[in-house]
Amino acid sequence: MRAFVFPGQGAQVIGMGRELAEAYPAARDVFAEVNEALGEKLSDLIWNGDIETLTLTQNAQPALMATSIAAFRALEAEGFGIKDADFVAGHSLGEYSALCASGAISLADTARLLRLRGQAMQEAVPVGQGAMAAILGLDFAAVDQLARDAAEGEVCQAANDNDPAQVVISGHKAAVERAAALAKERGAKRALMLPVSAPFHSALMQPAAAVMAEALAAVEIAAPAVPLVANVRASAVTDPGEIRRLLVEQVTGSVRWRESVEYLAGAGVTEFWEIGAGKALSGMIKRISKEAVTKNVGAPADIAALKA
Repeated sequence: MRAFVFPGQGAQVIGMGRELAEAYPAARDVFAEVNEALGEKLSDLIWNGDIETLTLTQNAQPALMATSIAAFRALEAEGFGIKDADFVAGHSLGEYSALCASGAISLADTARLLRLRGQAMQEAVPVGQGAMAAILGLDFAAVDQLARDAAEGEVCQAANDNDPAQVVISGHKAAVERAAALAKERGAKRALMLPVSAPFHSALMQPAAAVMAEALAAVEIAAPAVPLVANVRASAVTDPGEIRRLLVEQVTGSVRWRESVEYLAGAGVTEFWEIGAGKALSGMIKRISKEAVTKNVGAPADIAALKA
């Protein structure tokens, strides 16, 4: 069995998707449609811009989705498609890419939702008040406990359960810094403050969740062609109403990636295709499920290798 998985923020690089657009008209059309949906040439930023501007949340989110869907359309042009997957999943914003690829949300709506999501997440907390840190070498239960211990009345919570040895925490800057210091005392290999502009997937994102609840209520969501393994539930969902609710919950909730991969492996998935920029998810998947086979689909050469 096979799952198509879609990367989240942090995978962005200048030039991503350009080779796909040059090689495949269907991939080129994705970037054109996203440009039109947003009323700007996002593709110019992706291919010729500067990384600081691309990394701004409101740009990175639709840009990474566009690159993933361009790769997916290129796959389709070579005879692969959603019929070749048993499940889809995505890491944070990648969940939107997964829903677009599986036919649940239109490309234009997905682009507009992610632009709004990025803006709302950025505006939810004044710059400098929130932070995130990656804790390496402690499991989720240990990190969850140290986040609670470090909160001291502020917000500090486990935001991304990425793999058995990497959990990301999020919340008020001072609380996250306390947790990072405490992590080292409790045996973590490293605690790294992350270069992000807001405390994603924490209770501080509640204003953004309210914005997304309103936006998602106005968008048509169909049942995906294959089940989505949702971030906040780490299990399969197909009901459009449930998907809408979980996408809102995802803004403030934890990305349960480790459990999601364990769920997929338990359901019989042995092959994971990471569709889009980078290889971060493949690394996590290998650390979660030693038997998993991962394949990357981010450039024409990757698709040629799949065909071979």
